[in-house]
Amino acid sequence: MDLRYGFDIKRYIRTIPDYPKKGVQFRDITTLMSDPHGFRASIDELMWPFLAMEIDYVVGIEARGFILGGAVAHELGRGFIPIRKKGKLPFKTIGKDYSLEYGVDRVEMHSDAIKKGDKILLIDDLIATGGTAVAATELLHDSGAEIVAAAFIVDLPDLGGSKKLRDKNIKVHTLVQFEGD
Repeated sequence: MDLRYGFDIKRYIRTIPDYPKKGVQFRDITTLMSDPHGFRASIDELMWPFLAMEIDYVVGIEARGFILGGAVAHELGRGFIPIRKKGKLPFKTIGKDYSLEYGVDRVEMHSDAIKKGDKILLIDDLIATGGTAVAATELLHDSGAEIVAAAFIVDLPDLGGSKKLRDKNIKVHTLVQFEGD
């Protein structure tokens, strides 16, 4: 996919076969982020659709969502709120459990991070099955936030995560898609 000014970020994303387990094609964006033009193009493309929208906070999902979300928040002139894995935040938290292939995990944020009616742009690097992203959106909704959109560099549409968000009436913005898993 050629982005603004012809920069193809997809070619900067490394694929690692059989990681973290056999049969999985891991889409590694560290190669994209280490390239100054790739990183700039990614941040620009993540934020441009939202330049004129009313957004109070950019929320990033641990861990790559912190890097991308922090940069997008800076460019938009907005605050940044982290959503972290269980037990990583120092103040009182609220959380949401979600199912994994072999168990349950939890995402959390500070209990005072969001006020009712705050408009949120959610950012992460990749949307696959949607477990973490759906849990994050439910946590934000439970806090009274309005999610303007969720934005990701990579979409793995065959795994259904972006569809799950759209089915919850959340606008999804992605930069590139990889078919299969």
